[in-house]
Amino acid sequence: MSTPRTVAFHTLGCKLNYSETSALARLFENNGYMPVKFEEEADIYVLNTCSVTEQADRECRKIVRQAMRRSPGAFVVVTGCYAQLKPQEISEIPGVDLVLGAGEKFRILDYVDDLSKAQGKGMVQAGDVRDVNTFNASFSFGDRTRSFLKVQDGCDYKCSFCTIPQARGASRSDTVENVLNNAREIARRGAREIVLTGVNLGDFGNGTEVIEGQTPRKEALFADLVVELDKLDEVARFRISSIEPNLLTDEIIAFVAKSARFMPHFHIPLQSGNNKQLREMRRRYRRELYAERVESIKKHMPHACIGCDVIVGFPGETEDDFLETYQFIKDLDISYLHVFTYSERTNTLAAEMTGVVPVEERRRRNQALRGLSEMKRRAFYQEHAATARPVLLEHHRDPSLLSGFTDNYIKVEVPARAGTLNEILNVSLDNLSADAESMVASFV
Repeated sequence: MSTPRTVAFHTLGCKLNYSETSALARLFENNGYMPVKFEEEADIYVLNTCSVTEQADRECRKIVRQAMRRSPGAFVVVTGCYAQLKPQEISEIPGVDLVLGAGEKFRILDYVDDLSKAQGKGMVQAGDVRDVNTFNASFSFGDRTRSFLKVQDGCDYKCSFCTIPQARGASRSDTVENVLNNAREIARRGAREIVLTGVNLGDFGNGTEVIEGQTPRKEALFADLVVELDKLDEVARFRISSIEPNLLTDEIIAFVAKSARFMPHFHIPLQSGNNKQLREMRRRYRRELYAERVESIKKHMPHACIGCDVIVGFPGETEDDFLETYQFIKDLDISYLHVFTYSERTNTLAAEMTGVVPVEERRRRNQALRGLSEMKRRAFYQEHAATARPVLLEHHRDPSLLSGFTDNYIKVEVPARAGTLNEILNVSLDNLSADAESMVASFV
């Protein structure tokens, strides 16, 4: 019997990418390949890319060079959003053998089963965006206690700064039945928590296939999916990864508040606290709606964790605009921020706008909001000191400790205790850790 070919994966970007990489790894493994760590020598390297920033090219080149140093004769595949958007640019990176766009991603074995044939064909270019409008279910699974389950893909929104619709295609969804089956399979594999992911998760309900000239069929709404998942006794915890404020309804908030399985944790993109900027970004809400959503969550769940995304340095953002955003966020009862520095993206409306903010000024604003985020997070953690909360226990880099997140997404560390890994146990949140990155806790 011949030794199976080895394959290694590296993922850039969002949780959705991680779920799809895991699905690709299982696809290879089920067809006789042996997955190995990316840091090891492999016959095939698969890089699943992101297109959020213009640094994708630099990061992609660096990772390809790392792979080639480990295995000079390896077959290197680059796929994902960056590959979909700029296949020719990637094909010119030394060492890249194959470029697969979002549509071809799950047909990867058609190209690499016979490496000599694939190499003989030359580069496979990423397809037109119309080629990506099918739904491929996926979920992540490794040595962690949670899994990222993809239930939706693509986006029909036309935000002026974003290339995701170009890379991922139109909004489309899995069926409720298939989501439930995948959730049961994840639970069977031992994961205690499932994080629901998608490009525009709250838009769940678009059909599994978009057919040109036809209106996409509608399945259940996202609120209906949440209700059905909540009935699964096999799964202890669900989280909603990220949901647009205009799609986060009072119905969903009220349901999560009374649910035993959906965690009191919401991540809601804001992007700007200035209505002029929101209009230029082509967002589908005003800041007043965002504030209403935060108020509604805290009314139903005062202990809930709320995170948000913010972009600084968008074209036309004056100093007064930024200060308005800063003050708006400061006054919001949220728990943390993900801050992104605006970067020009090819083929977007924003790239052609006037009022370009100098790069150094973008960085300064980024640092200011990161500082605000740290203050918000520490205040949220300290607010819950001397309380007890349920924690899903995971490995810690220090073998004498276990790590984990409470139901409301507070990171904790507790002394390791035999038999508690991957268990959900109540702990007392005692005080901030020395690095202030987590709460030191003790078993109740």
